[in-house]
This record gives sequence, structure tokens and C-alpha cells, in this order.
Amino acid sequence: MKPLSIAEGVVPLGDFKNHAARYLKNLDSPMVITQNGRPAGVLLSPADYDQLTARQLFLESLAAGLADAEEGRLLNGQELQTELQMARERRGR
Repeated sequence: MKPLSIAEGVVPLGDFKNHAARYLKNLDSPMVITQNGRPAGVLLSPADYDQLTARQLFLESLAAGLADAEEGRLLNGQELQTELQMARERRGR
């Protein structure tokens, strides 16, 4: 995702309404839409949204892993192999 350029990435709601197709066609970075001079929303391309949500899921997974490590919920290599084998056997039933 490209960084937001305040000089180019802020559009008043009325202007966006009047030229929505043009803005959507040329959407290559996040766009802040303002209403009465105040930020009202952010418009992202589908690719930028996907990247943002994937990054969020990754960060949440890291946080969960760190929490598990801090709580001592860890497996050594042999324990992991055993757990994986048991899971495969349960699925095969």
C-alpha cells in the first residue's frame, strides 16, 4: 500500500460524489474523503484492503504466538511431530 499523500489524497465528499467514477478508476493510494472539512472516511483499492487485512491477521497471529510462549504453551520438535501425526489420524477416520 502506498503511503497517504495529504496534498493529493484528500477529497471533499461533494467532489467525490460528482467524480466518483474518475476517482475509483485512478485509485492507486488511500484517499481521505472529508465532510465539512473533517475526515469522514478512507477509500482503499481492493488490493490495498487485502494487504491491510492480511497484515492485521499476521500481526494477530504473532501476538497469539508470543502470548503462548509467555504462558509456556510450547512444544518441542518431537511433541509437535506427535501432535501432527495424531491430527492426521483423526482426519483420516
